[in-house]
Amino acid sequence: MTPAVALRRAAPADALPAADVWLRSFAAALPGVVRAHSDDEVRDWFRAVVVPRQETWVAEAADGAGLVGVMVLDEAELSQLYLAPDWRGRGLGDRFVALAKERRPRGLDLWTFQVNTPAHRFYERHGFVAVEWTDGSANEEREPDVRYVWRPDRAGTDRTAPES
Repeated sequence: MTPAVALRRAAPADALPAADVWLRSFAAALPGVVRAHSDDEVRDWFRAVVVPRQETWVAEAADGAGLVGVMVLDEAELSQLYLAPDWRGRGLGDRFVALAKERRPRGLDLWTFQVNTPAHRFYERHGFVAVEWTDGSANEEREPDVRYVWRPDRAGTDRTAPES
């Protein structure tokens, strides 16, 4: 049985554990992508920018495992969604996306790397549509990426095609 997990807004004390989730998840999901920043730079970014300046949510396991997921909303962008590697496939990502849609009912945008095909399947399953592909020259990793969008239909339900 999957242990209970609470989703909550991040507090300043969550910055380093959230950064560690990000680091472990990135390494597991994207082993061929060269990170643009060191571990310490990522931790500093979470401490000084992500947690205090962006809408950051964390998933905390009730069994004492600590933080097992992090999601960051920056305006209408779902800018970060990372799960501890051993927590993938347990429905936690689904819960984060539902929360993101609740928090941004007019729609969301996100970027993911083109090599991250599991993320493509995940977001497409949640109604996101790929609308732009790049060569990666505009991101720090210089890795080809793809932009996804989700927009609710006029009745407030998910739809699969972006507005023109």
